[in-house]
Amino acid sequence: MSDVTEPTASPLDSALARASEELGLPSYYQSCVRPLLRNPEGRWPRCCGGGCEPCAQTLIQVALRTLELVGTPRQAPLPD
Repeated sequence: MSDVTEPTASPLDSALARASEELGLPSYYQSCVRPLLRNPEGRWPRCCGGGCEPCAQTLIQVALRTLELVGTPRQAPLPD
């Protein structure tokens, strides 16, 4: 038996994992969402319509859901 304990996920990490799962974003793209979470009221990228993977719109949806799950929903409107 090992004395090493598994680190527990932070509430933000847990919320990001849940939001990603709910919205079908593969876990390897979660690092693309983190900058949006660090600056929730800042400018976020927009969909360019070029078929990027992942689409900026998907990243935004995951970020919004993550913020909702941790109880700090975005206050600033998203750009049109």
